[in-house]
Amino acid sequence: MSAAPLGGRVAIVTGASRGIGAAIAASLADHGAAVVVSGRDADRLERAVKEMEATGASVHGVVADVAKREDADRLVDAAKQRFGRIDILVNNAGITRDGLLVRMKDDDWDSVMDVNLRGAFLMTRAVAKAIIRQKSGGRVINITSTAGAMGNAGQANYSAAKAGLIGLTKAAARELAHWGILVNAVAPGLIETDMTASISAAAREALMAQIPLGRVGTPGEVAEMVRFLAGDGAGYITGQVFHVNGGLYI
Repeated sequence: MSAAPLGGRVAIVTGASRGIGAAIAASLADHGAAVVVSGRDADRLERAVKEMEATGASVHGVVADVAKREDADRLVDAAKQRFGRIDILVNNAGITRDGLLVRMKDDDWDSVMDVNLRGAFLMTRAVAKAIIRQKSGGRVINITSTAGAMGNAGQANYSAAKAGLIGLTKAAARELAHWGILVNAVAPGLIETDMTASISAAAREALMAQIPLGRVGTPGEVAEMVRFLAGDGAGYITGQVFHVNGGLYI
């Protein structure tokens, strides 16, 4: 396994029990990384870990809510205790609480901000401290969204959080470059996941009409971009946002 492109490296992937997060974790493991996966649903996380273990992956699951500082710190500690180091962080954990702006409840705003943006801040801070102490350099990859670049009606909270994640990416890239920590973002468009499965047929059709490639993307296509950014070939890339959206946003 050490001959693999990411051999010897340790990655944390948040929100990795399904969808894009699970695909990212599997891709990093396939390329040799040891992977710590987190999620809030213990049963679903356990199933995801077993599926990865069945492929021979070196994986460890930690139930955690990254919006809580103590959980974020515990997740980082668990990764260090299990694998001895941290090299890659993928901030993928995210939720939606859709609704029109004028009807949106305070809790719907707060919960989306907490998980999507505060969680990424807490995890980036904790992992950056660990990597700085290692003196090894590393990667932080934030999963944002086309919504953060172009806005989505009915998703003022989600769009704002994902736009904030782009700002966090750029600021962190400037700050952490000194320690060899590269920070980038990947912005998926319409991807086939549980989250997008709940979109109504009419809304999906309207979205599809805006995608030049005329199809929905797959979690694996997002994972491929993350894997590249985690590897040696991306050594001179930082502070950038990579859109994986079939042309939905250009």
